[in-house]
Amino acid sequence: MLRRGKALNVTKDSVTTTEVTLTISMDADDEEPFLNRSYRRVASRVRIPGFRPGKAPRAVVESHMGREALVHEALEFMIPESLDQVLKDEDIQAFMEPQLEVIDMAPVSFKAVVPLEPVVELGEFQAIRLERETVEVTGDQVDHVLEDLRFESAPWEPVKRPLAFGDLVTMNVKGSIEGEEVIDDNGIDYIPAMDNNMPFPGFSVYLEGMAEEQNKEFTLSVPDDYPQENYAGKECRFNVEVLAIKEKNLPELDDEFAKGVRDGYESLEALTDFVRQRLIDEAEVNETRRLEASSLEELKKLAKIEASVLVYQRELDLMYEERERSLRNQQIDMELYLSYSGQTEDELREQMKPQAEERLNTMLVLRKLADLENIEISDEDVEGEITNLISSTAGESETAMRQALNTENAKESVRSSLMNRKIMARLVEITQGGESAATAIAEPEETNQETEPEEESSPAE
Repeated sequence: MLRRGKALNVTKDSVTTTEVTLTISMDADDEEPFLNRSYRRVASRVRIPGFRPGKAPRAVVESHMGREALVHEALEFMIPESLDQVLKDEDIQAFMEPQLEVIDMAPVSFKAVVPLEPVVELGEFQAIRLERETVEVTGDQVDHVLEDLRFESAPWEPVKRPLAFGDLVTMNVKGSIEGEEVIDDNGIDYIPAMDNNMPFPGFSVYLEGMAEEQNKEFTLSVPDDYPQENYAGKECRFNVEVLAIKEKNLPELDDEFAKGVRDGYESLEALTDFVRQRLIDEAEVNETRRLEASSLEELKKLAKIEASVLVYQRELDLMYEERERSLRNQQIDMELYLSYSGQTEDELREQMKPQAEERLNTMLVLRKLADLENIEISDEDVEGEITNLISSTAGESETAMRQALNTENAKESVRSSLMNRKIMARLVEITQGGESAATAIAEPEETNQETEPEEESSPAE
């Protein structure tokens, strides 16, 4: 740590609402304690004739290595500790790590661009009003789910008839492009349908009407946008042999069917009621998500944000690092990814820039709203959420999950998730006419100002 003594020589080159640029110059006295620490670190590493490692006096080590080498070694802690002390002395609160540049080495002087807390104004966000749409579930929607349940529960049974869409066909498939065999699948199961474009669009159409043990050859065009460019736009010759055809034997929609669905229901009416309520609950959740998204967009339209360019640059760096980690998890390095995408690192960063700015602005806006609305997440809230997460698992995974969620990083992730949910819930509440905490706080202040003259004019009080 920097020992308190005389203040360092600090020049404020520029001061704005979003950042402060400082030039900090050190003299020999300022450097001395850092050079002593630097000497102690290098003394054990340097080999000087006549002295055991770590025993050579500083003057000998400095003469052997040169003062500049000691200064270089000291920069690692000299600059951050000196800057930290300057920020405390100048009462400057850095929003993130400053940008540093060494200007001179003899004596040391450096420049620090210090990003300040972004300035965020949300305007009259209390006046945002959005209408919650009434959730409706039709009989057709309920019938569609019931038909899906019928299909899921029905067994596949062999049939002796031509193949139709929706059947399950077992077949051998070979495909070649310009004499090269690209498909060789035996005994595969396939469900032909108009929206099934595997392996290429139109494949299902040629299967319709085929009979068991029948062979058929046909040609399909490979789409121009096919991922494997060496095949795109070419012709693929197929040879298909049908081995077996099965269809779903759908049960009747009755009470017996309802009793066999998942956990079982007393009657078809009970199952129908359950399906309808589930659809209503899902629709309500979707409507809430729509309101959250719309409310956030309206809030961002009102917001005015001033932030240092360094803050946006840092967000872009974080997003780039996240992309790198994601690729590594897929066993792909960034260099290979850039090669496949035909981009340079600078081009990818430029492409990600708007997304990084949008993400940062959203975070700043929600952070400001949380502050204005006095939204906080307690340690008890975090522990409660972790308990809920663990209780949703069972068996051996419960122990593993408890260990995973017991780290500080995991708890911070849970806290962040809870905070976002709480902020969005509060925002939607405001857009539905709920009173804002910011408004509630402001109103008593106005009342006190109006009553103050009466209090001053009453000698008895």
